[in-house]
Amino acid sequence: MERALWSGVSGMNAQERAMDTIANNLANVNTSGFKASRINFQDMLFTATRMPGTQSGETQIPTGIQVGHGTRVAEISRSFLQGALKETGNDLDLAIEGDGFFEVTLPDGSLAYTRDGSFRRTATGTVVTIDGFKVSGFDTIDEGTTDMSISPDGSFTLIVNGAPVNKTGITLTRFTNPEGLRSIGRNLYLPTDGSGTAQTGIIPGQNGTGTVAHRFVETSNVSVAEELVNMIRSQRAFEANSKAIKASDEMMAEANGMRR
Repeated sequence: MERALWSGVSGMNAQERAMDTIANNLANVNTSGFKASRINFQDMLFTATRMPGTQSGETQIPTGIQVGHGTRVAEISRSFLQGALKETGNDLDLAIEGDGFFEVTLPDGSLAYTRDGSFRRTATGTVVTIDGFKVSGFDTIDEGTTDMSISPDGSFTLIVNGAPVNKTGITLTRFTNPEGLRSIGRNLYLPTDGSGTAQTGIIPGQNGTGTVAHRFVETSNVSVAEELVNMIRSQRAFEANSKAIKASDEMMAEANGMRR
């Protein structure tokens, strides 16, 4: 009976974490460049009171007796599937069609990476994120610029005082395993041993990176319908585990209340 209680508790804890993940996905359904999280479970240690293949006299037990001890969260990973592109018309809005990240410099000088291409310019012409972090691999905007053109391969041209000015092309960064990146909020990721070393300075469309879409932003890849279905499944699983705990408790109460 006690094993059933703790198995039920583990199931409820796991579903609570699943609901946390679903809620965070839904909260970021309108966050540019957001990548949905996916939670995976695994069963816990099994107690084998009779091992499969055990000999019983001259016969062999084919399956044995193994009792599990519940479940636990194995991982919460990011899905880097492409989000839909939304046209904005803003000169400094960029979206990546395919793999790749924009590189930004944090205030402490370290580097972070993002899929959110909603950029801005400072008074000095530096291109920054919404939070003011400088975008690496993005040339400055000259004073007097009236128009700009960014090609899918990152080629960058300004119209300054009526004359075209070619700027250094935009580059992207790629990781062998983007799911291994560490999320730090603000649509930013940091590399880890699991993600591999950042492959920087890549021309869009080369070495496995995607191309750049000018005056577009990548929307969140969260599917509201899918998350709502997952929410229902998680809620029902939580309810089932709570009923298992209740049933186990009632059976224990019945056993403790027996009289000779």
